[in-house]
Amino acid sequence: MKLISWNVNGIRACVRKGFLDYFHEMNADIFCIQETKLQEGQIDLDLEGYFQYWNYAVKKGYSGTAVFTKRKPLSITYGVGIEAEELEGRIITLEFEQFYLVNVYTPNSKRDLTRLPYRLDWEDRMLAYLKELDQKKPVILCGDLNVAHHEIDLRNPKSNKGNSGFTEEERSKMTTLLQAGFVDTFRYLYPQKEEMYTWWSYMNKVRERNIGWRIDYFIASERIKGFINDVHIHSHIMGSDHCPVVLDISI
Repeated sequence: MKLISWNVNGIRACVRKGFLDYFHEMNADIFCIQETKLQEGQIDLDLEGYFQYWNYAVKKGYSGTAVFTKRKPLSITYGVGIEAEELEGRIITLEFEQFYLVNVYTPNSKRDLTRLPYRLDWEDRMLAYLKELDQKKPVILCGDLNVAHHEIDLRNPKSNKGNSGFTEEERSKMTTLLQAGFVDTFRYLYPQKEEMYTWWSYMNKVRERNIGWRIDYFIASERIKGFINDVHIHSHIMGSDHCPVVLDISI
């Protein structure tokens, strides 16, 4: 199976920048997007052969997630039953016969870290949710998780230490998740591969110079890591300040 995750930073703008060309070229089995930034009825994507599932934020032009899948899921869940999460449209879970797919747009703790306490509480609740799912069948979690786990995962770790997305608290939550029976699929295959990033600031020539962060992931239940064939970071694909991540897995 080919799965793709991409924070499109506004699907309407991304469509104008070539999203559909990439979508059709890749012909993924499941295509997940984050930060859709729209409400129901504001776009009509003609994706023949795909079921579409959208989770819209109440706030206009904010957050939101969607999943496009060739295979019809057994069930679909929006959020994890917590009102604040559902209001921001951050989580979609699709249950398939052999696994759960969880598409997530993790809250940013903000530049001044004012949302860090909420973010850490979110991490605890997400971990409990993922462990609950994992007891039933394997889980594939994807999305913009808004954290660079290790120093190798961003260009300037020393100057960014303690900044949003690279605080000890956020990094520790990722460690806890992985220690709970999950694997970072990219680092599982490429533990020492450097300068592989998925997000770049819009500041002048930052992306051109590859001054980036790897904050978009495919995380999988450890017991299916043997089925992972490859993980690709398509940093050449434009249209957003993030790039797509592609998981090839035999499940």
